[in-house]
Amino acid sequence: MGLFGIFLLVLLCPFFIKKVEEQLEAFLFVMGVSAVTIANAWHMELVIEAIEEPIMKGIVPAVLVAGLLFYYGRSHAQKIMNVLLDKVPLKILVFLIVVILGLSASLITAIIAALVLVEVVSLMPLDRNTRIKLTVVACFSIGLGAALTPVGEPLSTIAITKLQGPPYYAGFTFLLETVGMYIIPGVLAFGILSTFIVGKKTVVKETDAFARGGDTLRDVGIRGAKVYLFVMALLLLGSGFKIIIDTYLIHIPAMILYWVNMSSAVLDNATLTAAEIGPSMDLFQIKAILMGLLVSGGMLIPGNIPNIISANKMGITSKEWARTGVPIGLVAMLVYFGWIFYI
Repeated sequence: MGLFGIFLLVLLCPFFIKKVEEQLEAFLFVMGVSAVTIANAWHMELVIEAIEEPIMKGIVPAVLVAGLLFYYGRSHAQKIMNVLLDKVPLKILVFLIVVILGLSASLITAIIAALVLVEVVSLMPLDRNTRIKLTVVACFSIGLGAALTPVGEPLSTIAITKLQGPPYYAGFTFLLETVGMYIIPGVLAFGILSTFIVGKKTVVKETDAFARGGDTLRDVGIRGAKVYLFVMALLLLGSGFKIIIDTYLIHIPAMILYWVNMSSAVLDNATLTAAEIGPSMDLFQIKAILMGLLVSGGMLIPGNIPNIISANKMGITSKEWARTGVPIGLVAMLVYFGWIFYI
């Protein structure tokens, strides 16, 4: 009951309590600590993993390095963007960005793809509302595309690790061969959707820090610290809820588990993958579980690393993200449900 209460707090508080919204990273960290405490799951290995993981997996270093590169190279990047906008229609440019970043995320990692995304979007002559919608849609694309190889994101790495033995002997191309038929059309669909989001180029006020990027070296450092705390919080939340996942979720039929996995919009989908995926499952079950986790991960900010990085950089609130992410995610979940289970 305590863990269920924490889940509800994590799900609802960012939408109704302004202070939580403003200090989301700290709030999630407190909830993660509480979840591990209630589950009686504290041990030294977990503490060390929570401290090391954001750095060892390259998330925080990538955020800091990319932040510095874009900080010093922003004027050159803006000139390149202006040339592209003069030669390529905005809708086509947006489509290419969403699709290319989505597919390349499986090779350059979802982290790098998200960092490139937010910098590119911040250079575009779009109003704030359009930028937010475009960023959310692109993060859906990146979250999907990154799962095509084991280097793209933690979920895919864990899935391959769990299935590398018999009977699947999963290798580098296993996920591409298994769920690529769902992911690649999905990335293209999000690319098409992005063209309907952007309108004509708009004049953006130079006083708008969101539009200009507005980064100082201090901003770069603070963003790195916030992402560090965010990743640590998600790891603790996943560890705290592992007892529920191991006890209840793994016994649920695939058709129901597909929808239950919408909890990955709040919890770490890598933890859910580690608990749910196993070599005893048939290929159909594996597809259903993975697609449920991947699609729902874009619905809310905590659902995926690209969401976290993008929201932090763009100053997107939980409400703003949910207004776009939840409707799109639910429609995508319905489409994939029909495709996987009935078509």
